[in-house]
Amino acid sequence: MEADHIVVERAKNGDIRAFSELVLRHQKSLLRLAYRVLGDLEMAQDVVQESLMKAYQKLDSFEGRSAFKSWVYQITLNTAKNKLRGKRPELVDVEKTNIVYDFDFEDEILNQDLKIIVRAEVDKLPLKQRTALNLRIFEDMSFAEIAEVMHCPYDTAKANYRHALMKLRHTLGDQVSLKAFLPDNINEQLEAEA
Repeated sequence: MEADHIVVERAKNGDIRAFSELVLRHQKSLLRLAYRVLGDLEMAQDVVQESLMKAYQKLDSFEGRSAFKSWVYQITLNTAKNKLRGKRPELVDVEKTNIVYDFDFEDEILNQDLKIIVRAEVDKLPLKQRTALNLRIFEDMSFAEIAEVMHCPYDTAKANYRHALMKLRHTLGDQVSLKAFLPDNINEQLEAEA
């Protein structure tokens, strides 16, 4: 598989299939990013489509000083933030919601409930901390890449990530182990970075 920068050059030279290849490589991770910022799949899909169109239209302005992945993540993050500004939060009163389930799946439901609790706490984090956490954990980006996507210094990206982890640990305490809800390859990182 060719490196992104080679495929970008082909796309700049008019090879439409080359840009399609870039879309196929990055669309899933862009969708995850947009969904984590917005919390709405349909809006996230719209953001990714809009971001990829912007990237295609501005491809000639991409100078290659950063990785294409970082550049397109940055476009997607900015587009998602703009959508978020116009989004009205939809609140649900959990006390008034009746949930019926089969007791055979009680463990699975409990696990899902805990995931919902963790996701809700992540969603309460300030946007910069939430973004740094999502990029680090779910997109497996380095702090240098996160800094590039977020337009901030390396130390700020790292600090946002650490503050997010500390807030989650403080809020969730011993009731929920974060490790149970994170990809396996991140658990070692969490211990090393703690």
